Amino acid sequence: MRMSPAGTSAPGKRAAVVGAGPSGFYATEQLLKHGFEVDLYDALPTPFGLVRAGVAPDHPKIKSVTRVYTKTASNPSFRFFGGVTLGTDVTRDELLARYHAIVYAIGTATDNRLGIPGEDRPGSHPATDFVAWYNGHPDFADQQFDLNGGRAVVIGNGNVAIDVARMLVLDPAELAPTDTADHAITAFGMAGVSEVVLLGRRGPAQAAFTNPELRELGELERADVIVDPAQLAGVSVPEDGDTTKRRNVEILRDYALRAPSGKSHRLELRFLRSPLEILGEGDDGPVTGVRVGINELSADGTRAVATGAEEVIECGLVLRSIGYRGTPLPGIPFDSARGLIRNEGGRVRSEIDDSPCPGEYVVGWIKRGPSGVIGTNKKDANDTVARIVEDEQADALGVPDPSLATAAAVKDWIDQRVPDHVTWRGWEAIDTHESTLGESTGRPRVKLVRLDDLLRASRDG
Repeated sequence: MRMSPAGTSAPGKRAAVVGAGPSGFYATEQLLKHGFEVDLYDALPTPFGLVRAGVAPDHPKIKSVTRVYTKTASNPSFRFFGGVTLGTDVTRDELLARYHAIVYAIGTATDNRLGIPGEDRPGSHPATDFVAWYNGHPDFADQQFDLNGGRAVVIGNGNVAIDVARMLVLDPAELAPTDTADHAITAFGMAGVSEVVLLGRRGPAQAAFTNPELRELGELERADVIVDPAQLAGVSVPEDGDTTKRRNVEILRDYALRAPSGKSHRLELRFLRSPLEILGEGDDGPVTGVRVGINELSADGTRAVATGAEEVIECGLVLRSIGYRGTPLPGIPFDSARGLIRNEGGRVRSEIDDSPCPGEYVVGWIKRGPSGVIGTNKKDANDTVARIVEDEQADALGVPDPSLATAAAVKDWIDQRVPDHVTWRGWEAIDTHESTLGESTGRPRVKLVRLDDLLRASRDG
C-alpha cells in the first residue's frame, strides 16, 4: 500500500465537486487540506446554493457563512466552473475520465408530494418554488403566484414552512433592506394575503421548528401570531427530553396567552391537521380551500391518527413544505425510495451488486436526506472526505485518463463544451455588480435574476 504524509495527497490528485452549496464548499475545503486540486462545478453561474437561493432574505447573518467559502476559493488549487450542468453539458463518464474523485453535492431539489386530489391546481405550489422565486433563482424568476387570495395555507411544520409563512406577512418596510428579488418585493408590496394558516400533521411537541425561527414570529411588525390554547392542553416534553422541542412548546404557550393586538395580518399555527384535498372549481380550477382531517396522537406520541372529523379552510394559495427529495442524474446510482444517491458512508454504491463505485462520493442532503442546518454539512463533508483519503491511501480512487486529467486539459475541455461558463473571477464581477446596485438603496445587493444578465456581468469583470 502506498502511503502519503498525513494531511497530504499524492502529487497530481484531482477532484471534482459537483454542487457549490454549503456541503460542496465544505468538501472542497477538506479536499484542499489533503492536497487535492479541486474543480467546483455548479449548474448556476453563481455559487453558494441555498445560502443564496434558499435562506430567507431577512436572515442576513446566516448568509455571512459565505465569507468562509470565499476564503476556500482563494486557494490556488481551487477553480470554479459555474453554469455547467452535469447530465447536460458534461457526463458522469467524462468526469470519471478526468478526476481521481468526484463528489456529488447536488442537494435535494424537489418537494415531497402530498398525494391528494387537487394538488396540482393553479394556486397550489411546492414551497421550494416559492422560496426560489423570492430569492431570485433564474429558473423561477418568471413563475407566478397569486398573492391576492386573502388567506394562504402553508402545509408543513419545519423551518422552510415557517420562513414561507413569515415572508407572506412581512411588512414591506421589513423587506426593503433585504436582498429579496425585486420582482418579489413588488409582488409582496401589492399582495392581498392578510392571513396565513400554518398546518402541522402532528402536535406542537412534534413540530420541527428551531427555537429562533419560532420565536421570531412574535417580532412581526404587522401580524399577530395566533395559537389556540386548547391545542396545548396536556402537551409537555419531559425535562430529559428534546430541549428544542421543549422550548418550542414554551414559546407556543406564550403565543397562546397573548391577546390579538389588532394588527392588520394574522399568522395562525394549527396542529393535528392533515390535508385531504385541495379544493377548487371543477377539475382544474384555481384553489378555493383545503379540506383537512383532524388528528390525534397515537399512544406513544409518534404518529398522527385520524379521528374522522374534518374541516375546510378557505384560501386562495397553498404552499406545500413537507420535506425534500433528490432527483436522479443520468448514470449515477439512485435510491428511488429515499430520493438519494445510493451510498454507504459517502461512498457511492452500485445498483447492480452494491459494490463501491471507485472514485465516486456524495455529501450533504443528497447523501443523508434533508436534515440539520448549514453547519451540519461540515461534519458530513469531513466524514466523506475521510473516506476519500482512506481510498487514496489504499490506491482505490478512480483512475482517470492521464492525457485528460491535467488542469490545462480540463480547462480546454470546459472552454470548448461550455464557452460561456463562469469562473470565480466572473462570480466576483457579478458580486461586485449586485453589491453596487444595492448601495444606493441601503441593501446588501440587488440580485440579477436573468441568466443573460448574470453572464454579461461576469464578462464585464
